[in-house]
Amino acid sequence: MTDRRPGIVHLGVGAFARAHLAWYTQHATGEPWGITAFTGRSPAAADALAAQDCRYTLVTRAADGDVAEVVDTIVAAHPGTDDTAWRRAVASPTTSIVTLTVTEAGYRAGSDVPARLVDGLAARRAADGGRIALVSLDNLTHNGDVLRDAVHAATADPDLRAWIDDHVTFPSSMVDRITPATTDDDVAGLADLPGALPGDRVPVVAEPFVEWVLEDAFDGIDRPAWETAGVRLVPDVTPFEQRKLWLLNGSHSLLASLGLLLGHETVAEAMADPRCRAAVEQLWDEAAAELPLPAAEVDDARAALVERFANPRIRHTLRQIVAGSAAKLPVRVVDVLRRRLDRDPAAGVGPGAATALAAWWLHCTEQPELVDDPGAPGPDSDVHDVLAVVAPDLDTTPVVDAVTAAADRIRTAAAPARGTVDEGVLR
Repeated sequence: MTDRRPGIVHLGVGAFARAHLAWYTQHATGEPWGITAFTGRSPAAADALAAQDCRYTLVTRAADGDVAEVVDTIVAAHPGTDDTAWRRAVASPTTSIVTLTVTEAGYRAGSDVPARLVDGLAARRAADGGRIALVSLDNLTHNGDVLRDAVHAATADPDLRAWIDDHVTFPSSMVDRITPATTDDDVAGLADLPGALPGDRVPVVAEPFVEWVLEDAFDGIDRPAWETAGVRLVPDVTPFEQRKLWLLNGSHSLLASLGLLLGHETVAEAMADPRCRAAVEQLWDEAAAELPLPAAEVDDARAALVERFANPRIRHTLRQIVAGSAAKLPVRVVDVLRRRLDRDPAAGVGPGAATALAAWWLHCTEQPELVDDPGAPGPDSDVHDVLAVVAPDLDTTPVVDAVTAAADRIRTAAAPARGTVDEGVLR
């Protein structure tokens, strides 16, 4: 039996939620809170967790070795098809928070996620369950607003919609922790890892770095003391979303396209290449100039990213990152470029942004067999086709010239004859 209060209901339990939300909840001081977890639709994850009393091993994988701890924050696990358990959990007076990790697709038209939330909220209203916070932990800008809009769109009953407006808050959050897929070797390795749960079949592996910036919009709604575990409560998460998008995600996109062109497979390999590292630093310089955060905080974030990217034991493949770049580049790279030009039209295109756009262009045209992106231009595309996809308003002579010049430098760097590498070739 657990003495944890089952105050959190989580939808979409998976590796990230167990390495992030559950970890923070376990490490928060004060009253111990528990999580009632629901899968998407498949019962597999719920069955596997229930078979070991919902306890599991979190393996923190640093460059110099692994550290294990047992996480016991989840107090119950249900398949997403158990609608009765879902309604009961959301309606319970002990529940004050519902969290979600359902990926971006869960918020789109046609997804059943908003309808499931509305169903739970209707049960809560009928039970007079009181105020509640719905917190998205998905990588969406202004995810609280996105979630609110999705719930409103799925609420046909005007009386229920009015109740939701009065009783439900939707705090936005920025979350970060790389959580690679658990392998059979990871499971087998637990036998020799001190602190691991004996016989664990569903461990989670994560990098040492973890971050959660949460909008302080609970309006008296009870919650764990997450700030005691390192959660940053702020009035507006926007600057922190921008920091993550422009520094981490932007450089990931750059490393993915450029790294693949230069023969690399993982982020760690690409970051160890001086040509990639120099381009990343340029991109970060350009982003730092547009971020509304103290310079010291931006410098700390950059230093942390260098360490994270260089961790060779977190295998983050470039092919995984480069997929879907047509939708990613506008918010990760082009947004910074557009702000730079709006702030100072004479600033021109920075070399980091030019390299990122050029690298994706060459990725699409010179290695089309690696492209997994329905929005990408075809293998015969020119720079105008690329800009039409990610930045049609920036199809100007200065931008075209800058991207074209960057592409020429990348072609030289990626040439087969690499006996003498010019580490500054992309500058």
